[in-house]
Amino acid sequence: MPRLISYMKILDWYILKNFLVTFVFTIMTITTIAVVIDVSEKTDDFVRSGLSFGGIVTKYYFGFVPFIVSMIFPLIVFIAIIFFTSKMAARTETVAILASGIPYNRMLRPYFMGGILLAVVLWLLMAFVIPRAQEIRSNFQTTYIDRNSGYVPGGTNNSSDFYFRADSNTFVGLRYYDTARKAANSFFLEKIRNNTVYYNLRGDNIHWDTATKKWSADRVQERTIDGLHEKLTTHQTMTLNLNVLPKDLRKDEYLKDKLTTPELRAFIRAEQQRGGEGLNNYIVELNRRNATPVAILILTVIGVSVAARKTRGGSGLNLAIGIVMAASFVVMDKFSTVFSTKGNLHPMLAAWLPNIIYSFAAFWLYKRAPK
Repeated sequence: MPRLISYMKILDWYILKNFLVTFVFTIMTITTIAVVIDVSEKTDDFVRSGLSFGGIVTKYYFGFVPFIVSMIFPLIVFIAIIFFTSKMAARTETVAILASGIPYNRMLRPYFMGGILLAVVLWLLMAFVIPRAQEIRSNFQTTYIDRNSGYVPGGTNNSSDFYFRADSNTFVGLRYYDTARKAANSFFLEKIRNNTVYYNLRGDNIHWDTATKKWSADRVQERTIDGLHEKLTTHQTMTLNLNVLPKDLRKDEYLKDKLTTPELRAFIRAEQQRGGEGLNNYIVELNRRNATPVAILILTVIGVSVAARKTRGGSGLNLAIGIVMAASFVVMDKFSTVFSTKGNLHPMLAAWLPNIIYSFAAFWLYKRAPK
């Protein structure tokens, strides 16, 4: 019995070491290839930017590399498991392990140890590190690439008009808003009750007062409507509390990617309190940051169940199966996200749907795995 326990410790370290070494080697290789391809595609943009080599590295690739790593992280875990476990099966190592009386579930322990470790690392990266990297990448993209291509994040034109809900029944519009001055040339505010406007406010201009931390409007006309009766009041200056800050008035397509998980959660909560709409993108992103690390554990079970079987075709067949399953996982994840943001699929279900479906696949493969 002591000899078996000692053997199992050696086996645990052997599998875990192979797991992590293969993962690190694979992700470095794929990331290097991705960087080379990206350099070839953006060479003209880099030249037009006028930045030095060091500037391009710090202002772009410090953000691009973590972004690529986070995007391919679960799939690289899956491919790494398929690769080294297939090698073990080809050398009859998995057969020897099971034939020696070691339970199949016990053999899975080091795989789960490695999977949990990598899942926690990915969860922390997606919550705190990747958003900061995305900020670096998106700033470069907006400044040096989108500007030259005519693309405007958040819209099809460079509009400076903003329309939003301050709360569940208050609608605000700002025209010609200047983000630098934090001011707009004109604005309106309407309150609705029972699908009827009962309060209307219009002003020539509005600006953010840094002293009071509130909005201040000039030459304001205030109307209160009660059926056929209307009361009109004019104000030379009027202080408003619109429940929105200047930082919220930005058309940023990359905003959900740049917010850390606590910041993203606070942003969603604030928008929901204001009665904001079109939040599915943000809610899907928040749930995806929790669902993707869990996918690593599901893909770990699938990878071991597929690759531990000794086949005549060697590891090539297992790798082909792994790549097909990984590609289908990515396609399903993208489809569910689109159905949520463009359709009626619940955002939480959209983020977790690939995990739910592949959990059944993992259970079926686990049951069929040779034990």
